[in-house]
Amino acid sequence: MKRIIGFYHQLLTWLMVGTVAVLIVPVTLQIISRYTALIPSWIWTEELSRFLFIWMVMLGAMIGVRESTHFEVDVWPDLKPKATALLRIVSNVFVLVFALVFVWWGFEFLRFGWNQNSELAELPMGFIFAAWPVAGLTWLLFLGESLLDNFRILTSKSAA
Repeated sequence: MKRIIGFYHQLLTWLMVGTVAVLIVPVTLQIISRYTALIPSWIWTEELSRFLFIWMVMLGAMIGVRESTHFEVDVWPDLKPKATALLRIVSNVFVLVFALVFVWWGFEFLRFGWNQNSELAELPMGFIFAAWPVAGLTWLLFLGESLLDNFRILTSKSAA
């Protein structure tokens, strides 16, 4: 299972790289068209940039949960492994609440926008609205992995 989750994490990382790479194109076109007469001003570039930015943020949040860099603040001194595992479990429970909110309301959000198209580029909005439940479900997957790892540390027989 760890291998599958690791592959999914790598896939998300490459999707993030791709999203950022593609995002550069419409933003560059916007800048050039705004300040020069070299190319026409395309309105669809703003819409595509916004949609790519939404997915970029959500992908970054998903990756951050797996790498324990998104919702984690280091305010405690270096603790023993069991104490650190306990604090991570408590932290993960709070993130779990947010993940469940994203899943529940994300599916409602997706249902709301499933049959809509964007105004300018006529892109299906379902692909944009899907970012929220996908993020929530991915957080649940990564949190489950982290919780299991930390419970193993907490219940191990090694010295505290």
